[in-house]
Amino acid sequence: MCRTDQVPEPGEEQDVDATDAVFTSLMEDSAEELYEQAPCGYLSTLMDGTIAKINTTLLDWLGLERSQVVGRMRFADLLTVGGKLYHETHFAPLLQMKGEVSGIALDIKAAGKQRMPVLVTSKVKTSADGEPLLIRTTVFDARDRRAYEAELLRGRKAAEEARRQSETDRARLQEALAVLQQSLLPAVLPVVPGLEADSYYHTASPDLLGGDFYDLFPLDGGRWAFFLGDVCGKGPQAAAVTSLARYTLRAAALYDADPVNVLTTLNTVLHERYASGEGRYCTAIFGVLEPLDGHVSLHLASGGHPSALIQRADGSADYLPTPGGLLVGVLPQAPFTAARTDLWPGDTLLLYTDGLTEARIGAGRELYGEDALRAFAAAQTPAGPQALITALSGVLASFGDGLDDDTALLAIGVPAALPTLTSEDLT
Repeated sequence: MCRTDQVPEPGEEQDVDATDAVFTSLMEDSAEELYEQAPCGYLSTLMDGTIAKINTTLLDWLGLERSQVVGRMRFADLLTVGGKLYHETHFAPLLQMKGEVSGIALDIKAAGKQRMPVLVTSKVKTSADGEPLLIRTTVFDARDRRAYEAELLRGRKAAEEARRQSETDRARLQEALAVLQQSLLPAVLPVVPGLEADSYYHTASPDLLGGDFYDLFPLDGGRWAFFLGDVCGKGPQAAAVTSLARYTLRAAALYDADPVNVLTTLNTVLHERYASGEGRYCTAIFGVLEPLDGHVSLHLASGGHPSALIQRADGSADYLPTPGGLLVGVLPQAPFTAARTDLWPGDTLLLYTDGLTEARIGAGRELYGEDALRAFAAAQTPAGPQALITALSGVLASFGDGLDDDTALLAIGVPAALPTLTSEDLT
């Protein structure tokens, strides 16, 4: 329509008349027709629930005639058994107490003996002096809402089942990975005459296979060999390299136990095996222990691995330097650095992977570092491999989420000599 101060353009006058006719026809809807044909159910009941008035919409839903309902049925009679029970125990008492109840989900007995979900709102009409006269109730069709809620419930149940299945699958995967990880390490260290040994393995993630490995095994002539290494990467590929490295080191040591030669053999095997694809390499330290008169001779070699640490019986601790050793498997020919020393009663040799020294500590997330490790070992009372490993496992646990890499520890030591008892000690 146009404003009163405007003159309609040609052709607009006809449109204005049509619009006015539409509005006029809408205004001709009677209140009774609006009540009867409303898109929701209406009914009025006496205070005892007897139906006094009901609209056509609700009658159609129920499949009943007006004469069957008005004055003959109570509102509760329209409900299913469960709905009737809820109405008597909750709905009616709440309505009587508050005078109004809104949005209550119930089921009515619809035509064809079908259950029809509805949302019911009731309000008590009172007289001028506050006396309750009747109850007016609105009934909304909730079938689409109930279907939507059921769909949401099905979706939630499906998501919950998927989550449970995912957790089950993850638990199975972690169990399988744990078994596979254990197969790459010795179940227990052997008993070595004249020596003590202990080990510890920390897994950073139960969902990933680590590449750290170690072993201790006998050679001929009363000698014992040991190694500890760290394969680059994680997962099945790293596990395959770990397995190959372990068996290669053991086999090479039985043929020629010289530490440099053993690492050279491992380097050749890894380089030839992975040269044509994605390069695979590791760090490793290999050594031979030979018990002698009153002490143990130690001969080891390193390929890019952190230096071994020796805790002495006098309480000092220091590294056995092996500088210049190249990563194992990177080049077809690689130099490896050897070192020798003697272990005396009360001395302990510690081998470790860099998960320990590269852990992040403190508010600044600084590296734990080799200096801190040496200071820690020097601060411990020399009490053998088991005591040192136990102390270091506590250190690893204290790092929390700062320890984000697998860590392997191997400690081998010479038992401290027992004090000689004199006749005076026995008296």
